[in-house]
Amino acid sequence: MAPKTWTQETFTLNTGAKIPAIGLGTWQSKPNEVREAVKAALLKGYRHIDTALAYGNEHEVGQGIRDSGVPREEIWITTKLDNPWHKRVEEGIESSLKSLGVDYVDLYLMHWPSSTDPEDLKKHYPDWDFLKTWAELQKLPASGRVKNIGVSNFGIKNLEKLFADPSFKITPAVNQIELHPNNPSPKLLQYCKEKGIHATAYSCLGSTDSPLYKNDELKKIAESKGKTVQQVLLMWGLQRGTSVIPKSVTASRIEANYELDGWELTDEEVKAIDAFPERFKVCGDAWLPIKVFFGDDE
Repeated sequence: MAPKTWTQETFTLNTGAKIPAIGLGTWQSKPNEVREAVKAALLKGYRHIDTALAYGNEHEVGQGIRDSGVPREEIWITTKLDNPWHKRVEEGIESSLKSLGVDYVDLYLMHWPSSTDPEDLKKHYPDWDFLKTWAELQKLPASGRVKNIGVSNFGIKNLEKLFADPSFKITPAVNQIELHPNNPSPKLLQYCKEKGIHATAYSCLGSTDSPLYKNDELKKIAESKGKTVQQVLLMWGLQRGTSVIPKSVTASRIEANYELDGWELTDEEVKAIDAFPERFKVCGDAWLPIKVFFGDDE
């Protein structure tokens, strides 16, 4: 079988919608860089742009989309509801649509399972939790402004809580989670698969100054294929059945990250990467008012 043309590949969600396999992440991108990065990505061929209200860059993402000249209907836009907006889902989506300058988003995620009090970000609402937030999110697809709803940073324990809630009607289409060889989360991936939830990998390169870039095994695999370590990491994610949203603001890197057609990792190479013993998380939960990771996302 010939290697896949990953730039044309999509993953079919439980709604029937098709999410592009490769997207551009925009977390931690500085102002003015994002607009150019989005434009460069779309002109290269990317068709999925991932942002969030919390990133403070939705306006620029929207500008980059318009600058590219690529028709809106050809682009998959993901954005997210910020923690202090859990009681204001309607205002949250309206704010994002206005900033992006679009009529709808393809995917709207609950960014974290933490209903944070906007008056004091160290506190969780005493009378509101993510179950009530999900009940509100479930109303959105009927309005046409949100095509698919999902979650982010949900481990098994919180997904189980969600499924057990009496108001639960819609299974999340996507769970966007941190996934890379030092945080591979096989149990959580398997759980999502069983429940029909697609996983999108964020920090799929291990984030800024990633220790993975110095990994000898990855360097060896990359050299043998004439590829970069980053390309090998993305291919590993894709071959595990997850979509990937590498973040970069450098045009040359954005382009290189998209060059994933016509080659693949062997089963042995995938297993070698799977076997990396080191563990680290780019995004922990210490900054949140409540704990959301319980070791069940491993």
